[in-house]
Amino acid sequence: MIAAGCASIDLMERAGAAAAVAFERFGLLRRVNILCGPGNNGGDGYVIARHLAAAGFAVTVVAAAPPRTPDAAAMAAGWDGPVLPFGVAQPAPGFIDALFGIGLDRGLDDAAVAELLRLGTAAKVRAAVDLPSGVDSDSGALLGCPLGFDITVTFAACKAAHGLEPARGRCGRIVVADIGLGPVASPLMTNAAPHAPQLAPEVHKFTRGAVLVIAGPAGAGGAARLAARAALRGGAGLVTVVAPVAAMAEHAARLDAVMLRPRGDLPALLADVRTRAVVIGPGLGADDAGLDQVLASDLAVVADADALNACAGNPERLARAAVLTPHEGEFRRLFGDLPGSRIDRALVAAARVGTVVVLKGPDTVIAAPDGRAVVNGHASAWLATAGSGDVLAGLIAAGLAQGQSAFEAACAGVWLHGDAGLRGGAGLIAEDLPELLPAVLRALP
Repeated sequence: MIAAGCASIDLMERAGAAAAVAFERFGLLRRVNILCGPGNNGGDGYVIARHLAAAGFAVTVVAAAPPRTPDAAAMAAGWDGPVLPFGVAQPAPGFIDALFGIGLDRGLDDAAVAELLRLGTAAKVRAAVDLPSGVDSDSGALLGCPLGFDITVTFAACKAAHGLEPARGRCGRIVVADIGLGPVASPLMTNAAPHAPQLAPEVHKFTRGAVLVIAGPAGAGGAARLAARAALRGGAGLVTVVAPVAAMAEHAARLDAVMLRPRGDLPALLADVRTRAVVIGPGLGADDAGLDQVLASDLAVVADADALNACAGNPERLARAAVLTPHEGEFRRLFGDLPGSRIDRALVAAARVGTVVVLKGPDTVIAAPDGRAVVNGHASAWLATAGSGDVLAGLIAAGLAQGQSAFEAACAGVWLHGDAGLRGGAGLIAEDLPELLPAVLRALP
């Protein structure tokens, strides 16, 4: 925009005005301190001060230092209200942090932390401009950020830290303000609800796709059954658990709509043209032969849990899989300690193996080998329960069986899984998740 002739100070004016409107609509209390830094984030703060004062707010600017950029200096000159140094202003019910924004690459100094805490903890409503001060905008890491906020207003598009923990949890409600930049092209997106499934009148169970779930030894079948039931609830027309003979009785006692076949039938099942996707790993144990047999097929494979651990240090063995679903521990065992943010690491891993990687966590990242990445914020902490990941693997397989691409199926599965977790809430266990899916699916746009 600036290269095209738009003055940077005009963009600062738009940003500050938009933030002021958002803060007022949110319910910022009428007496407010605005903590302004010396850079352009502070410049935004002076614009916000002017607009809020014009709207009838009692505003005090608390300045960390004199402005050091031309735009910030110009905006400070346009503010004719009170400006106080650190340690002097009295706490107010409203507090706006415009100290440091997206450019911070170092820890906060003691004086900044002390003033943030002094004024921020006393406030009833806390707001941040672009990001809470003390956050790395690319990784979401905390560089001394001492506070959580009720609302954060950013401009044009979210930054990575708005989707990554622990920063995301400090932002409160995130508002993206339009400042005239137009659509922002980026390979990094936030996850969104998939479209509601539509079935043609002539559909039957095999046209909806069949999924195989490869189970492990007797006594370890719960994970496979969770994945299988999720795949069935997620829309697959037929789901079969393939188990060792010694485990057949255990599964038979617990399965109804899900089919059951012995491991000796696996070659024929993999060759069946009606089979479209396979889940392998949940409760698998150390069955390398079964893993290689599945990976040698041309089917869409979701590799999870024990399938990932079997390939520790050798992720290329999984290159024929469609989707890998590691949590942090499994990811490190597979790929080692890669540098960068969760987004960076997931993208490097996806490019290395040539498959979609779902790096699970409170800020799940779905990365594709072509450089696209999606961060999922639609989830619940109640999903942190045994078996939850097995359900996710089954959901992704259901999408693959219905013809979705690996990236599509992974994004949709993560969103649906998260929505079920939000609906389940306190007391949620993994067995609840498949039973919540009908309501999730019916509510899709």
